[in-house]
Amino acid sequence: MNKYLEVSKPVAEALDNNKPVIALESTIISHGMPYPQNIEVAKHLEKIAREKGVEPATICLMNGKIKIGLSDSEIESLAKDRVEKVSSRDIGRILSNRKAGATTVAATMIAANLAGIKVFATGGIGGVHRFAEETFDISTDLKELSGNPVIVVSAGAKAILDLHKTLEVLETFGVPVYGFRTDNFPAFYSASSNINIETIDSVEMIKKIFCINRELGINCGMLIANPIPKKYEIKFEIMNDWIEKALERSTKMNITGKELTPFLLSEIVKISNGRSLEANIKLVENNVRLGCEIAKQF
Repeated sequence: MNKYLEVSKPVAEALDNNKPVIALESTIISHGMPYPQNIEVAKHLEKIAREKGVEPATICLMNGKIKIGLSDSEIESLAKDRVEKVSSRDIGRILSNRKAGATTVAATMIAANLAGIKVFATGGIGGVHRFAEETFDISTDLKELSGNPVIVVSAGAKAILDLHKTLEVLETFGVPVYGFRTDNFPAFYSASSNINIETIDSVEMIKKIFCINRELGINCGMLIANPIPKKYEIKFEIMNDWIEKALERSTKMNITGKELTPFLLSEIVKISNGRSLEANIKLVENNVRLGCEIAKQF
């Protein structure tokens, strides 16, 4: 076990006894949702996993360690205190300074892989931002998907992104992308973006493809795009209008880099009068449920 990993007792016991474990990120707690919904959602996601017979491993950085599995008090600390958003490039700095940090999709994939966890459920991955041809703003999530053999279940990519370019980069990096029982790439809050992708119909086939890739030495991850349930979705056209308004505000305020995504998500919650937050919660719950079914295959 890597000396920088600190695995909670329940997660360690599950891994040692070959029981299913699912990784969960922590930026959804610190940066993705407002207080106190963030605490409620984080604990509810863990409850969903346990009810499915899967041990949840929420991941963060604290006290010079990558913590795999958090206590209630640690989750509450991430929700209440201002902690840094940690991507892959930040891990060494945060550990060396013994600061608290919430892991993005990229950092969570690295940590999950180090701990031997094969499945990770999140809301939506980062990707190529709109106007990336001018800003070169591309999420590290895509690079880490290409280098960490972890199955990532998400509602596609965040709708604030350029979805076509995001899929092009994933293809360039050789990352398999499958729609779970859909041939249309989901757009986070929306079940469909009208971009066609390959479909996969069973968790058994997800495991089979993943295992064959590993046996062949193909050590990239897999992205399983799981659409938000139709009854909770916000239609893409409506969502896109709200996103453009949020983007205009971010430009006026000169917000860029790692601060852009949390700012846009927060603005969209305001513009949508909370509808986007409700959809966000429902899609993450849906992803955890599917992620648990995949984890049980191992």
